[in-house]
Amino acid sequence: MSQSTAPASPAGQIAAGYAFTGPALDLGALLWDGACLPEHQIRIPLSMLNRHGLVAGATGTGKTKTLQLIAEQLSAHGVPVFLADIKGDVSGISAPGTANEKIGERAKDVAQEWEATGCPSEFYSLGGIGPGIPLRSTVTSFGPVLMSKVLQLNQTQEQSLGLIFHYADTKGLELIDLKDLRAVVAFLVSDKGKPELKGIGGLSTVTAGVILRALTAFEQQGAAEFFGEPEFDTSEFLRTAADGRGLVSVLELPAVQDKPQLFSTFLMWLLADLYSDLPEVGDLEKPKLVFFFDEAHLLFNGASKAFLEAITQTVRLIRSKGVGVFFVTQTPKDVPADVLAQLGNRVQHALRAFTPDDAKALKATVKTFPNSDYDLEELLTRLGTGEAVITVLSENGAPTPVAATRLRAPQSLMAPIDAAALDQAVKSSLLYSRYSEPVDRESAYEKISAEQAAAEAEAEAAAAAAEAEKQAKAAAKAAPKPDPSLAEQVVGSGLFRSLARSIGTQLGREISRSIFGTARRRR
Repeated sequence: MSQSTAPASPAGQIAAGYAFTGPALDLGALLWDGACLPEHQIRIPLSMLNRHGLVAGATGTGKTKTLQLIAEQLSAHGVPVFLADIKGDVSGISAPGTANEKIGERAKDVAQEWEATGCPSEFYSLGGIGPGIPLRSTVTSFGPVLMSKVLQLNQTQEQSLGLIFHYADTKGLELIDLKDLRAVVAFLVSDKGKPELKGIGGLSTVTAGVILRALTAFEQQGAAEFFGEPEFDTSEFLRTAADGRGLVSVLELPAVQDKPQLFSTFLMWLLADLYSDLPEVGDLEKPKLVFFFDEAHLLFNGASKAFLEAITQTVRLIRSKGVGVFFVTQTPKDVPADVLAQLGNRVQHALRAFTPDDAKALKATVKTFPNSDYDLEELLTRLGTGEAVITVLSENGAPTPVAATRLRAPQSLMAPIDAAALDQAVKSSLLYSRYSEPVDRESAYEKISAEQAAAEAEAEAAAAAAEAEKQAKAAAKAAPKPDPSLAEQVVGSGLFRSLARSIGTQLGREISRSIFGTARRRR
């Protein structure tokens, strides 16, 4: 008589969905029926990290520590990581953590062998705003399409901006910073510049005014610091350390967290630049780079339709370049639906339901998860700090079962490093001398200014000469005529005039030739 096999428990069935054969990141231990089950580990396949993800949850629930946990494991597997640090609390990833009683209890709960470890890190800032190696882009590199999107231009204005860039390219007018672009726009609507674009459509004064006003508003967001040279090479983010670990690039953004348009601009340029440079690779054993954008709601708040379309397209396509993108925010509704649909890996921390809007957001979040053995609407309100509901993509691309998880503790420092240590880390980088000092070489602004100055000087000289001639004539006319001399009387006599008529034509020609010949040689 055959022996029947007992059906697996719900916890066992959930855990089976995370039993991957290839390399994976360890997130934590399964929570079921109020108990932590360290024998059931929740993981995410390394090969699926390019399928993008979302880390969400209310303030204080542990989102930042989760991205720190994932980032340091990626680094350990040799995958470079980019972290956008809005609040300035991720810099500790560069230093070993400090053991304490809470960490010891967490490690025991989830069967983690905790060891204090820092990651090889570089620190950056936008154009030198705040501590970090400055990240800059030239206007030419940024291009008319992205510039049109961040300036929120309509289709007609975008086409005009394209003509402006085309003119600058063909005339060798390099657009390095925003004053270069402003100078070219102003020149093309001046009396001297208007004919330049006449054969290919022209630039209306109204459109030029719109572009110039948009540039002014953009500069008020701090964008002038971002555009310039030396331009940052985004391939620097793909480096590994000498020991083979992936380099963690931390973009320090506390100084610009009130300038979301500047942050958005940088993101668009960075992703577009990487996308254009990286080859198509399809699915890899591990990604080439993984991005984490903390406080993603700042990225999308007030964003234009064009910006959202650009982000959606980039997220959809950059996966095939081996790049994964994780958004970190409070609720999934902070991320546009078209972008959210591209995020295959989900780590949802606790949500609060103190207000009707909170309750509505909670219900909306529950609907974004696949079928679950949990009562998610209740579970999400009573998860503790460092606990989350997780679903990821398995190695065959299918969603794993929803798993409540007690997360592991990061092994790096779970606090910012002090300002002196950060400054030392920045200045000791090999990249600091390459990018720290801005360079303002001759470009469109200087060339157009020089031409205008020369034209103004020439006009002033001509006006001065004309005025001098006018005054000389006036003075000659006003001067009293003296009595005619004997010679003048002879010249004016009838006899002399008769003689002059007989030889006048040839004599006049010879004098004329002599005078003009001498003048040319003197010049």
